[in-house]
Amino acid sequence: MCRFWLSGMVAQRFGATFPYGTLTVNVVGSWVIGFAAGWLVTHDAAFWAPLVKVFVAVGFCGGLTTFSAFGLQTWSLVLSGRWVSALVNIFASTGLCLGGVALGWGLAQKVF
Repeated sequence: MCRFWLSGMVAQRFGATFPYGTLTVNVVGSWVIGFAAGWLVTHDAAFWAPLVKVFVAVGFCGGLTTFSAFGLQTWSLVLSGRWVSALVNIFASTGLCLGGVALGWGLAQKVF
């Protein structure tokens, strides 16, 4: 519901000629998951930390956007010094997902 509301509000404000709403929810979700992960690094021993992790990262951010998970996983690769893996993840995810959309679109056009 947050994705629908925020994306729609942004699109109404800035128009639909560019996917500003989607970009906004992706950036907000990425910020929230980054904040939560960074906060949990220092508070992970607290008994309620797993609940926060599940609620914020999986629940809220997962409902808002899966792009936030992509961002966190790529950032984790960067933090561990695995730059090549991070770059492969960026280009593979972007390219394969765009390719998947194109393939699905093309198949739908032929089937229906």
